[in-house]
Amino acid sequence: MKKIILLPLAAVLILSACVSKRKFHDEQKRVSQLQKDSVGTHSSLNDCNLKTASLESEKSELQKSMSDLSSSAQSTINKSNMTIAEQAKRLKDLQTLIQSQKDILNKLKKTIADALVNFKPDELTVEVKDGRLYVSLQEKLLFKSGSASVDPKGKEALQTLATVLNTTQDISVMIEGHTDNVPVSGKYEDNWALSVARSTAIVRILTQDYKVDPKTILASGRAEYFPVADNGSPEGKARNRRTEIILTPNLTELFKLINQ
Repeated sequence: MKKIILLPLAAVLILSACVSKRKFHDEQKRVSQLQKDSVGTHSSLNDCNLKTASLESEKSELQKSMSDLSSSAQSTINKSNMTIAEQAKRLKDLQTLIQSQKDILNKLKKTIADALVNFKPDELTVEVKDGRLYVSLQEKLLFKSGSASVDPKGKEALQTLATVLNTTQDISVMIEGHTDNVPVSGKYEDNWALSVARSTAIVRILTQDYKVDPKTILASGRAEYFPVADNGSPEGKARNRRTEIILTPNLTELFKLINQ
């Protein structure tokens, strides 16, 4: 038969009170910990909210910067396209002007060649070279050896040439005397003096006798230093004894376009 142990009521009450007090303290601790956890969670949440706000601000600034950059890039592209278009137009204008100069020279060459058709190829030649028109007159057409006095047949050629020059606008004329390498004797000190004397004699005839505008003409002499043939043969020497009348179109507009 089992024994029933009966505890005194006071002991039961004390034991019950002890258990309840311990649970209460445990609950207090748990509540306190929960409160701490809640405070920590709220603090973390606030930090997250602040970081989110900061990130949103940075995102907004980044989007604005990207928008500004896109606008700037588009503006640069537009300006670049304009520059390319301007350069293309300038190049086209330059090509048109150069072609116009070529056309003027070729037309002038034909006009002068037709006007001087009665003279022989060994007396004079007409050619376009380096953007200029060269009318090369041989010594046998213009001068006697060692002389700067123009012969009648040479004056006839100059008169024909002057007729063309007087009806042509915007052309500059350079008269350039050349000799062979044989030293001169007599009136002229050297080939420099002879080549210059011959060019100035032609200038006087063109301006004084045939009324070519003196403002358009330049006289120069280059002696024997720019030969077109070998001075080692009589034929070469004869070719080098020449006077070149060099015609150049007005290049003012071309230089303006190049320097823009």
